[in-house]
Amino acid sequence: MKFGISLFPTVGPDERSAAEYYDDSIRLAQLADILGFAHVQIVEHYLTEYGGYSPDPVPFLTAVAAKTNRIRVVTGAVLPAFAHPVTLAGKLAMLDNLSHGRLDVGFGRAFLPAEFAVFGVSLDESRAKFTAGVDACRRLWSEEDVTVDTPWWRFGPVTMLPRPYQRPHPPIFVASATSSESCAAAGRAGYHLQAVPTVTSHEGLKDMLAAYRAARAEAGHAGPGHIQLKFTCYLSEDSARAVEGARHWEHDYAEKMTRAVEAWASVRSADYPGYEKLVEKAKQYSFDTSLRNVKVLAGSPTEVTEQLSTVAEWFGDDLTVSLLFNPGRMPPAEAERSIDLFAAKVAPVLSH
Repeated sequence: MKFGISLFPTVGPDERSAAEYYDDSIRLAQLADILGFAHVQIVEHYLTEYGGYSPDPVPFLTAVAAKTNRIRVVTGAVLPAFAHPVTLAGKLAMLDNLSHGRLDVGFGRAFLPAEFAVFGVSLDESRAKFTAGVDACRRLWSEEDVTVDTPWWRFGPVTMLPRPYQRPHPPIFVASATSSESCAAAGRAGYHLQAVPTVTSHEGLKDMLAAYRAARAEAGHAGPGHIQLKFTCYLSEDSARAVEGARHWEHDYAEKMTRAVEAWASVRSADYPGYEKLVEKAKQYSFDTSLRNVKVLAGSPTEVTEQLSTVAEWFGDDLTVSLLFNPGRMPPAEAERSIDLFAAKVAPVLSH
């Protein structure tokens, strides 16, 4: 296993200012760089306390790249449905150059109705627009005289500047929540995969990863591809303290997610089958069930090591696990103690 850190700001201005959150998160990224973590990644979301402090991962990751030496910077993920591909590909190519080739690009489809509404994008065209956006970015990075003709963007022939530092382009990851079909499509295209165990069942995730691996192999792509799984992680030498903190912060996360997804109670889309159940699932969140099912990591170093060993047994030991040590409101010193403890007592047992 390899390990990186993930950032998902579930925080608002009544709780912590944006400047404070960014300062704390950059310090955590610098610590992760020193301790040998593989990457730091951050989301793209808008408007609410559920990720809204990160409307654009690129400026934050640019600041991280300027203050670190080795760690890779990862978009987890950018949302092509809400951006023109020339804009998106261009600023990501800038980041790839500024980081001297330390960028991995994760693309996501987005799923919050309020975000689609504010950008005037239909939920029913999200899958097709996502696929077209990723393909356009890939071509703009790797080809010259590119012409794009889709229902959403028509341009060309153009040759984009700057060219990416990594050739033909930065590694491309596709984020998938619950869809084996999306995972298989990513595998066929030769892309890498980001997934979140929290939002799907154990068997569902196994099916998703199997579909990805099989499709990638059948398409003849070299190597197995890279799979990132994202977990929140609460770590302390005192197991009871870690679990108590985890319970508090995970329920805070669930409350903010519930408010962010509430539109699904009345919205339907063929591109998002089953999402009408999302509100009720968020409201019924059980920390104890999540911990028991290893959807969250919490406890002493020995317990978290055992939990990650179970993850490797279920899903494979060739994974990169992206760890959220601070959901946004946690005192910074507490998150820093956790990451130090993980690097000292968990990672050495499982890393290879």
